Amino acid sequence: MNLSTKKWLFTKISSAILIPFMIWFLLKFVSLFDSDYQTLIDLVTVKSFKLVFTGFILTAFLFYTLTISEIFEDYINDQKIKNVANKVVFTFAIIILIFTLIILHTL
Repeated sequence: MNLSTKKWLFTKISSAILIPFMIWFLLKFVSLFDSDYQTLIDLVTVKSFKLVFTGFILTAFLFYTLTISEIFEDYINDQKIKNVANKVVFTFAIIILIFTLIILHTL
């Protein structure tokens, strides 16, 4: 299996995994709509919420990185610029992911 096929497969799998995560996240978000700050903190400090949210964030950033990479493949002709753009996006995704997870797990 070549690289393009693997990227396509991972994009499709991660998008399918994101559907239940998005439904879960939207239901949690709607349930917090009229809640106060303490209710939000109580929800975020639960271990099960942290684990599911971590899975959601990991899957979302994987999908984001793969999708942006495909856009670069389609619209950037220069190979050097394409490589730099892919590395910048990958680095940005890793930094934001680590920052988000550190903040989430310190609560």
